[in-house]
Amino acid sequence: MAKISILRMIAGILTIISVASCASEKDYLITIDTEYGKMYAILYDETPVHKENFIALAESGRYDSTTFYRIIEDFMIQGGDVFNKENLDQEDWYTLPAEFNEDLIHEKGSIAAARQGNQINPEMRSSGCQFYIVEGKVYEEPELTTDLRKLQQAFAKYLQLETNLELREKYAELYKKGEYDSINSLMLSNKVVLEKFFNLNLGLDKRKNQVQAYTTVGGTPHLDDTYTVFGKVIKGIDVLDEIASLETGSNDLPITPVYMKVNVEYISKKKIAKDYGYQYPQK
Repeated sequence: MAKISILRMIAGILTIISVASCASEKDYLITIDTEYGKMYAILYDETPVHKENFIALAESGRYDSTTFYRIIEDFMIQGGDVFNKENLDQEDWYTLPAEFNEDLIHEKGSIAAARQGNQINPEMRSSGCQFYIVEGKVYEEPELTTDLRKLQQAFAKYLQLETNLELREKYAELYKKGEYDSINSLMLSNKVVLEKFFNLNLGLDKRKNQVQAYTTVGGTPHLDDTYTVFGKVIKGIDVLDEIASLETGSNDLPITPVYMKVNVEYISKKKIAKDYGYQYPQK
């Protein structure tokens, strides 16, 4: 009898392992449908609170007929304002705890949670519904690894010196033409000079994964570790780019509303890899 009990226990354990294994072989595929096309996304297991919340809102249809109401080209598109759509009292606008992860960064196509600013939200809690999708831009490594705010401040002081008339005139000409990328290049070309003159360190530490991503696919590095990234568009980046290029008015609101419908499917990871080209990290 003891032997039979042990065998039954082993069989039960194997069944549990088998069920868990099957579950880990599936994932949720998110489809964000707009008049400009569909974006397909996955949500990260490393951010379970945000993943569960997004899926619940999507499966209940609460995201449907919300809009991408804030669009900034080369930055991001933001939407999903369920609470305003449903006219909820502000006391019912729940938030989520931040789930920062150094491996989850704001590379192009990343899905992240919007939130209120640090002054009224020091814990950097996420909105319970609003999200944005990163478009961003590709960076040269010197720009990525420089504290641009400090660089701008030092450069502004440096321009005021009487000996720098020629440099000041060059800056003024570029500014008048609106050639801001050229202004950045001009400042970066003087980085070493500024560091020596003002005895400053204008460097900015970046992790290896940040440098790799932002110098290839691009993104918005200044948002890392301050806004929770919880998913990624794995197909339909062209749709993101098209929406990001739309004409906007005041407050970055698109002239023509961009409505969305969000669907959820629970399917095999193999199918996601095959049909959508996403390779899950090896654990």
